[in-house]
Amino acid sequence: MDPHDSDIPKEHHVPRTGDWLSQDRRHHHKFLSSTIAHVDANPTPLDPVLAEFRDAIYASPRLRMLFEQMFDQVPKGKKYLTDASGENAQVRDFEHLLKLLNHVLTTAPAWTDNGHKKGLVGVPVNALLDWPMATTAGYAVFLDPEVNAWLKKILDKWGGFLSSPESAYVLGTDDASWFSPHGIQSLEAVANLYKPGPSFAELFQCDPSAEHHGYASWDAFFTRLFRDGVRPVASPDDDRVIANACESRVYKVARDVSAREKFWVKGQPYSVLDMLANDADAEVFVGGTVYQAFLSALSYHRWHAPVSGTIKRAYVVPGTYFSEPLYDDFKADGEGADPQGESTSQEYISVTATRAIILIDNPTLGLIAFLGIGMTEVSTCEITVKEGQTVKKGDQLGMFHFGGSTHTVLFNKNIKVSSFPEPSEHNVPVRSRLAVVE
Repeated sequence: MDPHDSDIPKEHHVPRTGDWLSQDRRHHHKFLSSTIAHVDANPTPLDPVLAEFRDAIYASPRLRMLFEQMFDQVPKGKKYLTDASGENAQVRDFEHLLKLLNHVLTTAPAWTDNGHKKGLVGVPVNALLDWPMATTAGYAVFLDPEVNAWLKKILDKWGGFLSSPESAYVLGTDDASWFSPHGIQSLEAVANLYKPGPSFAELFQCDPSAEHHGYASWDAFFTRLFRDGVRPVASPDDDRVIANACESRVYKVARDVSAREKFWVKGQPYSVLDMLANDADAEVFVGGTVYQAFLSALSYHRWHAPVSGTIKRAYVVPGTYFSEPLYDDFKADGEGADPQGESTSQEYISVTATRAIILIDNPTLGLIAFLGIGMTEVSTCEITVKEGQTVKKGDQLGMFHFGGSTHTVLFNKNIKVSSFPEPSEHNVPVRSRLAVVE
């Protein structure tokens, strides 16, 4: 979970993970209100992919029922409508959601400069669905394979925009841009672990004299590279030193993990065979160790090999995009959903979400598995290595595009791994020492 911002009044604070949404619910309210006001005042024809999605939902009595129930089940009290706290679910029906999604398809995530605070809404679709997805019907909707296939089509369309030059408009220097004084200051602070350190231009490959720092699109900025030497590889010739695969914040270390568990219940344990999509080699990780960490919206989003070896398998498993565990649901008496849902569902999405699975065979350690897990939004998992390829520790394996993300590294049951970093408020640098095999 993100460090608690003590400057936000208690009544306006909501726990978050990875700086993807502001901890101040008033920022969420402002985003919803401004988006809705713009869409309502500027009606436009639905993008063809949304029109097709609309027709598919209305052609299915089952899905139409679930979508209507999803909005009906959001509590009707002022807390979720017009309360001054900003905890405001103004998206009240499916048709309205389509119009708002239509707007999102041609917008890029913007930086908002509010009193030197991160009022960032880095995942606008998640923000629109914040309350509907936390209902019993929403649980069914966002687990549905047909719905997720449509969501992938919609998010792929948005991904096309985010990869285009038109999306670079948020990479300027004004207050709504990522290179505003406070925006770039926060990017530098995260990369420097909140210690004095190099500038953005010294940290990342870019051209600060060029428009948009030389980034051709939002996605080019999101997948930016560190400059050579900024993140050296830990003990490159020592197989027993594990390198950190992602620039990320520690979530959990679990040992002696089970083959199958009830990952959907509160306090869910890891379910190894499900995490690895019943891969032919999954059994070797039963009884092993799982390390999980999540990536910040402000961080580096490429993956790197935790060990040297040969890529035995590398593939993407289709899954969900906005599914939350059912225990995060609104209570029958209208009480709010679990405010920590985003952080308490990390294990759950390691099984349900779209994810990349990469198995590396190290001659000393045996198989090590990396899972790049898309959390929300487009969350495209791009693998850049191939089966049979030899990689050295620290080499690039792939990257996340556009959206939220977490990752796990699984160690087989035949090795004992120790000296993991303790959870903290800051990232563990990518390619630095993560753990040691005893």
